[in-house]
Amino acid sequence: MNSRITTLKSSLRAMTRAINFALGMACVVTAGNAVADETCLSPYMAKIVGQEDFVYIWTLGVQGLGDEQDKLVTVDVNPASKTYGTVISALSVGGRNEAHHSDLTDDRSMLWAGGLDTNKIFIFDIKSDPAKPTLKKTITDFVEKSGGVVGPHTTYALPGRMLVTGLSNHKDHGGETAMVEYTNDGDYIATYWMPKDGALNGAVKTGKFADGYGYDVRALPRLNALLTSSFTGWNNYMMDLGKMMADPEAMKHFGNTAVVWDLHTRKPKQVLDVPGAPLEIRCAWGGTHDYCFTTTALTSKIWLLEADAKGNWTSQAIADIGDASKIPLPVDISISADDKLLWVNTWNDGMTRLFDVSDPHKAKEIFTQKIGDQVNMLSQSWDGKRVYYTSSLLGNWDKKEGKAGDVQYFKAYTWDGEQLKAKFAIDFIAAKLGRPHQMRFGARALYAAQPGADVHVAAQP
Repeated sequence: MNSRITTLKSSLRAMTRAINFALGMACVVTAGNAVADETCLSPYMAKIVGQEDFVYIWTLGVQGLGDEQDKLVTVDVNPASKTYGTVISALSVGGRNEAHHSDLTDDRSMLWAGGLDTNKIFIFDIKSDPAKPTLKKTITDFVEKSGGVVGPHTTYALPGRMLVTGLSNHKDHGGETAMVEYTNDGDYIATYWMPKDGALNGAVKTGKFADGYGYDVRALPRLNALLTSSFTGWNNYMMDLGKMMADPEAMKHFGNTAVVWDLHTRKPKQVLDVPGAPLEIRCAWGGTHDYCFTTTALTSKIWLLEADAKGNWTSQAIADIGDASKIPLPVDISISADDKLLWVNTWNDGMTRLFDVSDPHKAKEIFTQKIGDQVNMLSQSWDGKRVYYTSSLLGNWDKKEGKAGDVQYFKAYTWDGEQLKAKFAIDFIAAKLGRPHQMRFGARALYAAQPGADVHVAAQP
């Protein structure tokens, strides 16, 4: 009997690995058909084929500017449109919540957007009228339902699910936190606490750190892997930047880890050392590329997170980003669809940098350009021909002064493989909109079932 059970378990594990590989390859193949979509999206998400029509921008309200509220701003980015380069919708949500990150559900019908201060999550309907989103639901009990998680950050699509990373907790407002899982309609499912010393929850600590901090999350379905990074808690991200940088105690409370999870069970497997506050994670798309990249905000380095043939992960610093002593502060990153290039924004000096990562162990900077007095997020199209930038990092960290149009903005460029060419820009201060942060693409064809609209949603893992 025991031998039959062992054989059955072995067969099930083999079947699971086969399904994981098939799902992962299906996601890669489907994504490969897209030419417009962003490369940072979940592999489970429906993809845009053709030219994107809209960019949805989750925007922080500013006291004394316009209606002072956080809002979802829609910009027309289709060059064939009569309203190209203009704001066509601005939907305010009431109050200032420290608007930060947003993302789409797997079927792309809704966009989830979080507030790091109030812990509210706003769910927008972008399917009914892609040019004019509406607010469908507001989750106001995130802290209560999750068991004390604070600061909803990354909202990440799984099949029929949204996984939300936290930045903090309600007990001490420090960096220890968790991931929270919901249905696409906003019903709470489960909370998964980040492993830490004394509560590793089955994870293997591979280095010096196991801090329990969180930030971003990305999945590699082929490897049944989910990866998270780490930042800092409410006490720091809601503090004035200058005050925080001058406070030695505050500067001790930043994350130094990345965690590898079992994608199916949501159980942590390994805790990796990545010292210096690793922020965004971007995973390679190639069918045999078992690695992801992240950058560290405080130490200004690119890190490679890589799996070996046995499924064990390691972390390795592979390049410096600018002069760390000048605190360029790497923020958003974006990997090209062929895994050969990595865009890296440095907020403090307003630069965007392009690295050749065709050899993922040896990143080399090949292009640098100043975008503004500060720069945060970037979104590149799948074909690599268009790159969009926004400026805001955090309400209490953003620069207050600078050249008109270069402090808080949305900027659109084309990339020809050698240079960025400016197409248009919107000054969010002059337009009285606020501080633009996260961007996501939209397209009418996804919902009109027009020929060539490739809508694919993978099966539940």
